[in-house]
Amino acid sequence: MKGRSIILDHIQGREAAALMVDGKLEDFLIDGDAPLPGTIYRARADRPDKGQGGMFLTTPDGPAFLRQVKGLAPGQMLLVQVTGYAEPGKAIPVTQKLLFKSRYAIATPGAPGLNISRTIRDEEERERLLEVAHGVLEGADYGMILRSACAGADADDVAADIEAMADLAAQVLADTDGDAEVLTEGDDPHLRAWREWSEPAEVLRAPGDFEHHGVLEALDTGLSIREPLPGGGYLYIEPTRALIAVDVNTGNDTSLAAGTKANIACARLLPRALRLRGLAGQVVLDLAPMPKKDRSTFESALRAALRADSEETTMVGWTNLGNFELQRKRGRVVLSELLS
Repeated sequence: MKGRSIILDHIQGREAAALMVDGKLEDFLIDGDAPLPGTIYRARADRPDKGQGGMFLTTPDGPAFLRQVKGLAPGQMLLVQVTGYAEPGKAIPVTQKLLFKSRYAIATPGAPGLNISRTIRDEEERERLLEVAHGVLEGADYGMILRSACAGADADDVAADIEAMADLAAQVLADTDGDAEVLTEGDDPHLRAWREWSEPAEVLRAPGDFEHHGVLEALDTGLSIREPLPGGGYLYIEPTRALIAVDVNTGNDTSLAAGTKANIACARLLPRALRLRGLAGQVVLDLAPMPKKDRSTFESALRAALRADSEETTMVGWTNLGNFELQRKRGRVVLSELLS
């Protein structure tokens, strides 16, 4: 199946969304049991953790942890937002830097100013969007980011989205009185798909579309530790308690450049493979043998692939043993824990 398709369905009773590009599963979102990223709480400061420089908070969904706190006393009420998924047995990660995201706009309380995505480079388009935003935000005392999806979008749609995010931000920021409470829920998979997958695509939403369009078959690979690479190589992606171990194999290729080719293929495919599996934390790559002079080529390929990825990842660098390390934000649920 050629082209882009967004498939909205359910699997094992859970809401889920799949992005297929030319018949290949490019992204997958599924609802878990933990609080969704983006959820905003009115929370109560509980006790400080001086060792980690943070504060444990009380929320309706259990304990949360806020890093880098200053001037916060136990018993104080504050607004916080869930930033990702916690590891089993750990507190919910939250931040005081609230963001209100939609398809076209992100309201940024505490960060005034109007900014436009750098991917929108046409000056006339930027001027058009600035005019639309200024017409809605006149007198607003917090910032707004216009996302890349605004390019070419209908002015009324963009204006409505900006207004909705501005109104939601004002409503939440004013709701500071009371006990610990959920003020807004994070976006579910179907809404998140509408928000994040903004490029033109066919949208399919009939029950059973996951099976009819190859999503279930593609998920079988996502539940496996083995990921094929172009050219006949493959990866083994194995989560452990401490880290995610990725082993690169050249397969049947015995040429002198086999290791370099497999490693470059790994660099291009790895963000997608980790994203679909919902894997994050410390990631250690045991690469195939290649000359040290090819390391910069590998790093460039990996950096380009990560730049296009939706999950925040830091390239830490090489170890003394020649492995490569990454640190990846926990922005997804682990697929195998939900669908195994």
